[in-house]
Amino acid sequence: MASVVVVGAQWGDEGKGKITDFLAQKADLVVRYQGGNNAGHTVVVGNEEHKLHLIPSGILYAGKACVIGNGVVVDPGALVQELEGLEGRGISTANLKISGRAHLIMPYHLRLDEVEEERRGANKIGTTKRGIGPAYMDKAARTGIRMVDLLDPVEFRVQLTRNLQEKNRLLERVFDAPGFEVEAIFTEFQQYAERLRPYVTDTSIILDEVRKAGKNILFEGAQGTLLDLDHGTYPYVTSSHPVAGAACIGAGVGPTTIDKVIGVAKAYSTRVGEGPYPTELHDETGDRIRQAGHEFGTTTGRPRRCGWLDVVVLRYSVRVSGLSAMAITKLDVLDHLPVIKICVGYRYQGNVIDYFPDSLKKLAQCEPVYEELPGWLAPTTGCRTFADLPPNARRYVERVEELCECPVALLAVGPERDQTIILDPVYT
Repeated sequence: MASVVVVGAQWGDEGKGKITDFLAQKADLVVRYQGGNNAGHTVVVGNEEHKLHLIPSGILYAGKACVIGNGVVVDPGALVQELEGLEGRGISTANLKISGRAHLIMPYHLRLDEVEEERRGANKIGTTKRGIGPAYMDKAARTGIRMVDLLDPVEFRVQLTRNLQEKNRLLERVFDAPGFEVEAIFTEFQQYAERLRPYVTDTSIILDEVRKAGKNILFEGAQGTLLDLDHGTYPYVTSSHPVAGAACIGAGVGPTTIDKVIGVAKAYSTRVGEGPYPTELHDETGDRIRQAGHEFGTTTGRPRRCGWLDVVVLRYSVRVSGLSAMAITKLDVLDHLPVIKICVGYRYQGNVIDYFPDSLKKLAQCEPVYEELPGWLAPTTGCRTFADLPPNARRYVERVEELCECPVALLAVGPERDQTIILDPVYT
């Protein structure tokens, strides 16, 4: 038995979907523990590409139990659309369960997200405008509406009416934006309630039963460490906690139940949205990486900012999430580069520092200090063992391990399930 948490070790978009899908083969239960449909996992199975936003990656295995935990904020319309998309492809969603404690994203959250971002102007955060931030704000303010409330039409109407009195005043008087009618939202959401009712339950009980039965659990996070509300590049972060510790809160389990934490990182780095990004490339190499890695957002389609691998960031992730091992993805994207750089420190005001600053002002003044390694200029997509890799590719991986002081357990050399090299099995 093992309970394993998979986290993003960079700014999100690290290829967690592929890694969670790969590990889900030996997991009995897959749990999504935070975030909303502002995140997306792309999973390739045979000739089919699946883009998942709320439903755990394990859904692609027949009979695999999947849970959307209480730490997730759920847009019920988006969830219904995702369910129908999967079912239209012949994929059963019968084994999906949704926590009754998960909070809802309401229409007013989406509108507030949009008008607030527009009002920021040059100081915009880079939100996906999916209503995630406003939903988490209401959760913290104790005015949120939960999935269990949606299933009770009397309670749902009471809470919706109360919230719209406040939200409509805010939208109309502060943002000069139109408000909402209670009946329109109530009617729409009651349709969602009936569609989702069979899935909603107390999922913490399910997790406890699976754990006590000695089965494997996989906890799946969205986004990445540097987008964490507390530990990321604040305020250019998401509104939840992608770090490993959040798996316990967002799923309803105790910290003593977690056995391993796997940090997923690309062989280079990317990010979307605003904020300092020391190793970002604004040249032809950055463009080559973007095109070779298909670096465009799963949810938004936005081109991602690309740069060299930053082990200052990875060491930080090792520390704040307590990584047991790493999974390195998209190694094959570097196959055609003659020289590959790794950022090993930052130069700040004439001195070299090896830690990730907590001040964005300080981070913006940091220049990357690079170590150069020779490229391998050979395809890796057909490699299935570490020994199969070109010598320079092996040295690159070994150097990352040395610099991060964390072993690499998995290597991805392509999007397919079998394009994964196992250095150390996560589930034994």
